[in-house]
Amino acid sequence: MLLVAACGKPASPPAGTPADSPATAASTDERTFTGDWTVTGNRRVQDLLPGQRAGIFQLSGSLLLNGKERLNRGFYAEAIGFSDTTTGMQGRSVWLDEHGDKVFSELSGEGIGPGQMIEGKFIGGTGRYAGISGEYSFKWQRLGAIEGDELAGRVVDLSGRARLGTANVVSPTAAGGPK
Repeated sequence: MLLVAACGKPASPPAGTPADSPATAASTDERTFTGDWTVTGNRRVQDLLPGQRAGIFQLSGSLLLNGKERLNRGFYAEAIGFSDTTTGMQGRSVWLDEHGDKVFSELSGEGIGPGQMIEGKFIGGTGRYAGISGEYSFKWQRLGAIEGDELAGRVVDLSGRARLGTANVVSPTAAGGPK
């Protein structure tokens, strides 16, 4: 009787693993997502030749992802970078989930002004995101006037895809670099 009852039950995930939790780093499935990221931060701008400006920025805030295949529901995300009217924008971002696992990405674009397309490329992660790859993009939208060096904004049209997989393990040499 117990055997019949046990065979009729659907398989459940292992204890401590909710059915809607992100995949582990051992999987290799591709995940698509959209999302919203609201940030505050600061910038410092230097005027150069006429019509040229360069600046550094640091932003942080809540990043919420949508979609059945999303990596996670939410992250605390930080970004730092450099923007120049001549060469464009380069930056780095770290997304931190509620378990302390991180996703790292490189950012690039023509600038960080309102409506500018910014592209992100996943370059790795920790914990469940070790070995992550993929890309995402968004446009920056300023919220309110800039007061001093302070910024407030959000991203629009955030969408991307990520592939979770096994991390490439590189053994360090005595000098700290890869073998």
